[in-house]
Amino acid sequence: MASEIIRNTQTDQLLTPENSALIIIDYQPIQVSSIRSMARQELIFNITSVAKAALNYNLPIIHSTVNVQTGRNKPPIQELQDVIGHLPTYDRTSINSWEDVEFKQAVKALGRRKLIMTALWTEACLTFPALDAIQEGYEVYVPVDAVGGTSVAAHEAALRRMEQAGVKLISRVQMYCELQRDWSREATVPGFMGVFDSSDGFNPEKAAE
Repeated sequence: MASEIIRNTQTDQLLTPENSALIIIDYQPIQVSSIRSMARQELIFNITSVAKAALNYNLPIIHSTVNVQTGRNKPPIQELQDVIGHLPTYDRTSINSWEDVEFKQAVKALGRRKLIMTALWTEACLTFPALDAIQEGYEVYVPVDAVGGTSVAAHEAALRRMEQAGVKLISRVQMYCELQRDWSREATVPGFMGVFDSSDGFNPEKAAE
């Protein structure tokens, strides 16, 4: 019962805490309320769990909002602010965050080629920056159960379009396991288990019914 020597965490083909970053885009009340591809409470639980996991593994997080400063939209949902509200947000007017100068500069400044990208909606604010990032040589990973669209058809069509362009579709639990990789890395095990905590009364299995 012996684990291999830890691979080079920068060049590993899999996600590691040292070679990846999390992008979170537009989890705001209007966007969340318009989701029809999955139960909204399940979506909220999943995206907050993804954010908690990123903090547990010390991933850089780029958080973007749309039209907060213009007054046309509200700040991110409170559940997400409770987790990453201490981090800066990059507000913009563009539907495609990759076309916002400050956002794009922030992503490039990380120096990481593997981007775990989440956004609402799947068919717009996720698809467009994902396609642009792929075009510029980034590897994009999308946790499909932490994103949503305005319909099941719109969500699934967007996933197909991204996958055809080279985006890697994953699940949130796959992301956690890929970052953890070995249970002997005990420092992050409690945080790993914490992302499944439903002490707030939300039952993911019941919400999915």
